[in-house]
Amino acid sequence: MLLALDIGNTNSKFALFDGETLIAQWRLRTEGKRTADEYAVWLSQLMTLKGLEMSQVKGVIIASVVPAVLFNLRRLCETYFDVEPLVVGDPSVKLGIKVLIDRPQDAGADRLVDAIAGFSKYGGPLIVIDFGSGTTFEVVDRDGNFCGGAIAPGIELSIEAFYLMTARLPRIRVERPSGVVGKTTISAMQSGIFWGYVGLIESLVTRIQAEFGEPMKVIATGGLASVFEAETKVIQAIEPDLTLYGLLEIWRRNCPPA
Repeated sequence: MLLALDIGNTNSKFALFDGETLIAQWRLRTEGKRTADEYAVWLSQLMTLKGLEMSQVKGVIIASVVPAVLFNLRRLCETYFDVEPLVVGDPSVKLGIKVLIDRPQDAGADRLVDAIAGFSKYGGPLIVIDFGSGTTFEVVDRDGNFCGGAIAPGIELSIEAFYLMTARLPRIRVERPSGVVGKTTISAMQSGIFWGYVGLIESLVTRIQAEFGEPMKVIATGGLASVFEAETKVIQAIEPDLTLYGLLEIWRRNCPPA
């Protein structure tokens, strides 16, 4: 089995693949000071509930945008799985694509993984929208190369900033309001957040396509992708586990079956 770790700024996903099949996944709040032993206790208990054993894991691949967690994740792999993990971004890990931006070393691991996964399933040219801590737009050309994109503040981040930086505005949930013109403070905030992000999505996709100069497929991933699917025609498909399948694809490119 392959253990795939997608470490984001807010949450981390731990997923198990049996061959090509995603058989389990768990979510954990990202915490830079969590030790290898703490990861092991948490993960082993969840695997046991699924009738799985840590000894069944024969490989680990990690994509992380939080450098502080990598030391203890590497220790987890070496101590409890007896493997050296593949870490997306390490020079020895082959991605199979070109990173066509000014400073390729600055490209986020999650963005590259999304680009690879999206192209593997849909081909290119392509835009991948990932609704995470940041809302990212990844541009992939017809050969599968990563061409850059756009990064906006994530929806939850915007809501939290609203709450923390104002004296009287409450925390709200992300949901479609009954109308655009809010009649209460909460409905007005929901309108601004929800329809504001619909406008952001549609505007950036339109502008990216115009600059790119040819039609592009548009797919979305991330926890809030499904919230916007019915409200805009620019998103053609939702792939909730896109990043995890991207990690599986990178594993294949580096560790092909014997």
